[in-house]
Amino acid sequence: MLSDGPEAYTLVRVNNVNVYYDSSAAVLLYESGLMIDADGSPFAYHPVSDSGSDALANAGRKGNWWGIVTDSKGNPVLQHANDPAPGFYVSTTSLQNKFYALIDPRRYVNSDSIPFFVLPSNKDILRFAHLGDIARVENKRNGKVSFAIFADVGPKDKIGEGSIYLANQLNINANPRKGGIEDSIHYTIYIGSGDGLCKSKKQIDSIGVAFATNTNLRHR
Repeated sequence: MLSDGPEAYTLVRVNNVNVYYDSSAAVLLYESGLMIDADGSPFAYHPVSDSGSDALANAGRKGNWWGIVTDSKGNPVLQHANDPAPGFYVSTTSLQNKFYALIDPRRYVNSDSIPFFVLPSNKDILRFAHLGDIARVENKRNGKVSFAIFADVGPKDKIGEGSIYLANQLNINANPRKGGIEDSIHYTIYIGSGDGLCKSKKQIDSIGVAFATNTNLRHR
């Protein structure tokens, strides 16, 4: 078991991964791999020759797009000349900065520059973890640690995904098409550590350190 706390128990099992809830520490814990989620990166998806950093199929298909912005007719929206990657699609994340318009790449959490992790659309997990919450993520193979923000919700039967930037922080191959790692990544999510808003890496680290070292914060 990942936690030996007296109040820890298995909350749910997702694709052979046990997710534990520890009420005494106010955390969720699990150990899985880290597959690479390019969503939110301005360079994630491109219409020509599928030349984005990730395969276009991971953003959906004609008539059923879920990872990119579409217009009122359901057509994917391209970035303009003043955007970070003109000609690429606008890639989305579940966590958004609503100060920016829906078609503005800055609205979404950039996989290239922000350490974030993904959780499945599982009601038991999302009852405790909310978008914007912070986690401590450790690569047990090399001891590398990074704090990360919960920025995207994925399929209900898939667990163990993170951003390109998070993978780099943990010394994992960060290529969305052929990178990632299948095991040995330990996640500790601090329940109630977020406010539903996007954060800079500096803010993520500051909140993560505070929750990791001050148990009183976990019981506000």
